[in-house]
Amino acid sequence: MSKKPLEKVNGVSFVASRDIVNETHTNPVVDVGANYAAIMPFGFLKSADHPEIIHNTDRQWFGETRAGGKQYIDELRKKNIKIMIKPQIWVRHGTFTGHIKMSDEKQWKALETSYASFILEYAELAQETNAEILCIGTELENFVNERPEYWHDLIAKIKSVYTGKLTYAANWDEFKRTPFWDELDFIGIDAYFPVSDMQTPTIEDCIAGWQKHKPIIQTLSETYNRPVLFTEFGYRSMDYTGLEPWNSDHTLKSLNFEGQSNAMQALFETFWNEDWFAGGFVWKWFHAHDRVGGDECNQFTPQNKPVETVIQSFYTVN
Repeated sequence: MSKKPLEKVNGVSFVASRDIVNETHTNPVVDVGANYAAIMPFGFLKSADHPEIIHNTDRQWFGETRAGGKQYIDELRKKNIKIMIKPQIWVRHGTFTGHIKMSDEKQWKALETSYASFILEYAELAQETNAEILCIGTELENFVNERPEYWHDLIAKIKSVYTGKLTYAANWDEFKRTPFWDELDFIGIDAYFPVSDMQTPTIEDCIAGWQKHKPIIQTLSETYNRPVLFTEFGYRSMDYTGLEPWNSDHTLKSLNFEGQSNAMQALFETFWNEDWFAGGFVWKWFHAHDRVGGDECNQFTPQNKPVETVIQSFYTVN
């Protein structure tokens, strides 16, 4: 008898907001066919070389705090939505988190202490709420590379607090070098791989573009005997969306919904039927569904755009 594949994670990245949420905010998650939501509390750094992470304070938006995360989880649970808690760092001015780097050993030690406080806060919340998955970090390549022993020790501390499944969200150009996949349950990738240089990418072109990345991803899964989880995936509704899918530059103004839909369709066709692939979380999903996305928005959100139907078509059958 063949082994039944695990239920796919058909997830959305549920963006933290100022507001308490209710079923008017969670019903659209159900309607798109999602069975998982990533809850994303935030910590803040003044700069990429500053060691103190500010988190869980009354100066933050409600959804960015522990209490807000719990309220979101409680509401999503009412709809039988499973949970990944994915605490994230925001560096002032939007500096890329992969560039976090301290100037000396004292500063590194201070960052390590601060990050442990931050992540263990949410490991406790994950245990308290029986969250199915905890993501232990997002796109922190330099921090991981410079301090590997710290991360091994941190994973052990997290496991002493939280008994569910663990992943880490490695950037698309980082995951091959992440040193602790064998200590986690999923190989997590923020899947902004370049797949097409067409102004309006076709499904076929994007599928072809995936062929240089997919074997590397699959081989890593086989090497570590771990399923791959796309901790983030998505495309902007703009021209050349498959060229640099990580590009969040707000000065780019083009609108292209066909390209977004085609790129998304290709990603699903490439991965969703693979038994080594666990699923993933669409980037990104805002709580106020009726007020976001739509025909003038060229950002990542699929809400109120043609691509929402593409996602729904895969999520409701997988």
